[in-house]
Amino acid sequence: MTERPATRRRAETRQRLLDAALEVFAARGFGSTSVEQVCAGAGFTRGAFYSNFDSLDELFLAMWEQRSQQMLQELEALLAAPATRPSGDAPRTLRDAVAQVADAVPVDDAWYRVTAEFTAHALRNPALRQVVAAREDAILATLLPLLDRLLALVGRRITDRDALGPALVAAHDGTTVQCLIDNDPRAARARRTDLFTVLVEHYTEEIR
Repeated sequence: MTERPATRRRAETRQRLLDAALEVFAARGFGSTSVEQVCAGAGFTRGAFYSNFDSLDELFLAMWEQRSQQMLQELEALLAAPATRPSGDAPRTLRDAVAQVADAVPVDDAWYRVTAEFTAHALRNPALRQVVAAREDAILATLLPLLDRLLALVGRRITDRDALGPALVAAHDGTTVQCLIDNDPRAARARRTDLFTVLVEHYTEEIR
């Protein structure tokens, strides 16, 4: 079915607002950004904003959802790749598998600044905090089955799903800061992969 022009324009407007918001939030800070500033960055009026979003909170959550979906799609593609690539490209060790996942999760300065500030904002708003927690749970619920498939390629399986997910999130958040501020980002990324590998090894076992 052919997409209607009005539907396509609405999707394009929404995407331009999302793209502009990331730039404005990163430059000014989430708490210091107004709807008018996001609209100016996208080249639209307030009417265009409110026809797509009820608030800046809703806009941020849409950004988060989009980026999460992109990350998960990249991991899906990563899992599909070994079937079509030379066998040497498939992970052979646990660290290989972890490194592939770590490389698929970008360390993004602008995104970190925005999410760190939004998290602080959500912690001051109990209802929003519950929304954020639920979305993180949903992401982990999708991510862990992907990790199951990737780990199976190197002969391992998860033994404690409830612990592994939060441990990886905590390690990701902490090591992202280190990667961004370290004078040697390459070395920081290597240490990040080492930490992830230790965590995954702790919460998994060999398939016998």
